[in-house]
Amino acid sequence: MPRLAHIAMVGTPLVGHALPSLAIIRELVARGHRVTYATAAPVAELIAPTGAELVGVTSTLPVAARDWPQDPIASASLFLGEAMAVLPQLHAAYDDDPADVYLYDAGAYAGRALAEAQGRRFVQLSAAHVAWEGAHEEIGAALARLPGGLAHRARFAAWLDRCGAVTTDVVEFTGHPRRVLAMVPRAMQPHAERVDTEAVTFVGPCHGVGQEQDGWMRPAGAKKVLLVSLTGSAYQGAQEIYHQCVAAFADLPGWHVVLQTSSGGAPGERVPRNFEVRPWGAPLPILEHADVWVTHTGVGSSGEGLYAGVPMIAVPNGPDQSLHADRLVELGVARRIDGAHVTAATLRCALMELIGDPRVAARSAWLWSEVRAEGGTRRAADLIEDQLVGDRVG
Repeated sequence: MPRLAHIAMVGTPLVGHALPSLAIIRELVARGHRVTYATAAPVAELIAPTGAELVGVTSTLPVAARDWPQDPIASASLFLGEAMAVLPQLHAAYDDDPADVYLYDAGAYAGRALAEAQGRRFVQLSAAHVAWEGAHEEIGAALARLPGGLAHRARFAAWLDRCGAVTTDVVEFTGHPRRVLAMVPRAMQPHAERVDTEAVTFVGPCHGVGQEQDGWMRPAGAKKVLLVSLTGSAYQGAQEIYHQCVAAFADLPGWHVVLQTSSGGAPGERVPRNFEVRPWGAPLPILEHADVWVTHTGVGSSGEGLYAGVPMIAVPNGPDQSLHADRLVELGVARRIDGAHVTAATLRCALMELIGDPRVAARSAWLWSEVRAEGGTRRAADLIEDQLVGDRVG
């Protein structure tokens, strides 16, 4: 039986990174642990409802301005600069009140550095894909060859040498966490067969207990439910996609269409009788009742679709989402339509193909069972509590 302990989460001020793990934080608090959470706005505003204690830090990331560089080395340098700025703040908060176990976001290098300096256990919570055997040779080495790549690595190594971390090799520190809980389905992981299962456990999407049942019910008389939900914020071309969805699915016999928009308002035209326009929110309560989902296939959205067992019309917006869309197609549970080809005709055709193919239903049901078996929030909390037992550090 694990003892009650002080568990600290070191996050980044990126809402998309924080949301997948908040249910884990809430579960740890509910189990009686003292949980502290070190982060900055806007994530800081999300911590109080979990029951964790906020440890406020000052971030250097351009979250408010959304001034993110396109160059990958420049972007990586921002996160290294964040670690350099945040680590002294963490020492000030935790040196006299150390945690028994540190959890840290994949982009929060200061969390691992602090844990190593204090000789404490640490677990990375990853809301995205994790590294696989050979990933450095296939991806990391290419980044090092980009302009500024070697200088960035040298700067990172110099920081590790002076910050008190035990692991001073940059590739080892960034690419080989000792313990990782991946909050994505294994089915979505590239080269999953090459992932170190001694270090990485796929727990799948993590939700609050009963969350999938809260807040929405299928209307009486609706034979089928279609969810159109592209993103919680801005999405390039979203309004045009909404217009095409209205044209494609208006008065579709037996179908009730839920359209989630960032503004919560109608997409600039008459709303058909079978449409329900709602402000954007967590899609899972609706997905639990849906038959098909029109989604942008972010990594989180893709995982939620598999978790709910819902076939998807994938409309990706960017390279990462295109990879996820292709993976869902490969898994046999999606049809991909690129933004330039989204029309009422292509949407309607994709919908009919998905619901008319019994193989899609079978694959969706199988993946539903696989993802649910990964354990989600409770398994993640169990594995974190495992770090409280025994003498192993790291």
